[in-house]
Amino acid sequence: MRIKPFIVILVLASAGLLLSCSEVNRETTPVEMIATVSQDITRVDLVDDACGVLGTVSLRAIVKNPATEDATFLDVRLEQMRVSYLRTDGGSLVPASFQQTISGLITANAGSQDLNDFVVFQSDAFNQAPFAALFPNNGGLDPETGKPEVRMDVVLEIFGETLAGENVSASVRFPLAFCYDCGGCV
Repeated sequence: MRIKPFIVILVLASAGLLLSCSEVNRETTPVEMIATVSQDITRVDLVDDACGVLGTVSLRAIVKNPATEDATFLDVRLEQMRVSYLRTDGGSLVPASFQQTISGLITANAGSQDLNDFVVFQSDAFNQAPFAALFPNNGGLDPETGKPEVRMDVVLEIFGETLAGENVSASVRFPLAFCYDCGGCV
């Protein structure tokens, strides 16, 4: 009977130690990766096949300690990007999150570098929930909100590593509205 409280305390102490270590690692990373987005399209018409580019994600690697003389090993090698979604209209159905491999090198303390040629939606996403409900043959309305559009934020999490082996990441969100035959993408 006395072993159970000991095990609970040991598990809680271990969890606390792990959490504190991850906080220390985050604070001691010598580089901060910053992502910004310039958005070209805020509304996606599911009928419009020529929507174009949603926008551009720009990445910078900023050395936290300006007294660092040699930032060569603080350049960031890009590795992966995770795409997820968050409804902003009260609905809960979203496309499945996914990850993709990306590549590139961001020079520390240099200008921003644009992240190009990445996928924000998988090829079959618009034929599945929540978008499929917007098609006329499926009722034309989102069943969760009763509206002819779906609003959500697209969340991009970008992961990389400095040439010295430190993990860095950045995230950016941008809002999009989706509709069917509503005047094209804008």
